[in-house]
Amino acid sequence: MQPSLRRKLEALAERREELERLLADPGVIGDADRFRALSREFAQLEPVAVALAAEARARSDLAAAEAMRKDPELAELAEEEIATASERLAELETELMAQLVPKDPRDEGNLYLEVRAGTGGDEAAIFAGDLFRMYSRYAERQGWRVEVESANPGEHGGYKEIVARIEGRGAYSRLKFESGTHRVQRVPATESQGRIHTSAATVAIIAEDTSDVAIELNPADLRVDTFRSSGAGGQHVNKTDSAIRITHLPSGVVVESQTERSQHANRDKAMKRLKAMLVEAEIEKRAAAQAADRKLQVGSGDRSQRIRTYNYPQGRITDHRVEGLTLYDLPAVLEGNLDALVERLAREHQADELARLGRE
Repeated sequence: MQPSLRRKLEALAERREELERLLADPGVIGDADRFRALSREFAQLEPVAVALAAEARARSDLAAAEAMRKDPELAELAEEEIATASERLAELETELMAQLVPKDPRDEGNLYLEVRAGTGGDEAAIFAGDLFRMYSRYAERQGWRVEVESANPGEHGGYKEIVARIEGRGAYSRLKFESGTHRVQRVPATESQGRIHTSAATVAIIAEDTSDVAIELNPADLRVDTFRSSGAGGQHVNKTDSAIRITHLPSGVVVESQTERSQHANRDKAMKRLKAMLVEAEIEKRAAAQAADRKLQVGSGDRSQRIRTYNYPQGRITDHRVEGLTLYDLPAVLEGNLDALVERLAREHQADELARLGRE
């Protein structure tokens, strides 16, 4: 491990000890907001302290084994213990390096999933529907809750656009690298000649947690329109103008909500998503300014970037951001088996961040 990275770890351990003292301070205990914030930071640093303590024990074990090797009668046993301790130290170094990657405070929270048909007409809408089903199945496997907030169905199936909220611990951390353009190569159901077409859909993953970025919404910058819901609601549908559309005039961002029975409830949901979208745009702008020297642009937030191709004739799925990331298991992926992709992208992102830390 580079000395600079070791110093960063030691600084985190010192900060953890400082937090432990602060959390025992009556003044901090009496301030609920500060106590909550410091408790969260302490919990994030606890794995660093645990791993450093384990590393210290492993180093002690290694030193004892190396000393034992001097005794001819214990030499064979010493070699075994040296190998075990060395392997453990390597594992702990990897674990400690991972702890240095800055934690995104939004990782444990919920998200908004937006899927929109791109080039390809009816087939693009059908593909957008396939992607939404894929993410819904994945969410079900994780025990997360999926709630559709607005949907514009395609004429021959699928969706021209669909927006859903996914609620579940760690949802954002697992899906945040899915933003971008997804391309499909297949024979469309609407194609009578059996020719392979290429179509596309865009996916946006937006964190619901907006607490770390301050966004002020000026009422004068908002245009609020009402319209009749075309979604769920039973007899209520098309009886009253309960659906809400909010346009943020400076940015041009438009959000809709039509799933609730009351205008007030739909407005609250739309405002919450609008704020999340504006925060996401601000974070993406900051990340883009810092990402010029990065080898990988995993999770860069550029939704025009073609990130993945789904090739039906070959049963192949290829992620273009990571060299060699190709799976020949397309049917299973479309059924929501995304773990192989999600975990590989997370590892690549971690390696990218560690390389940047090393340069700094």
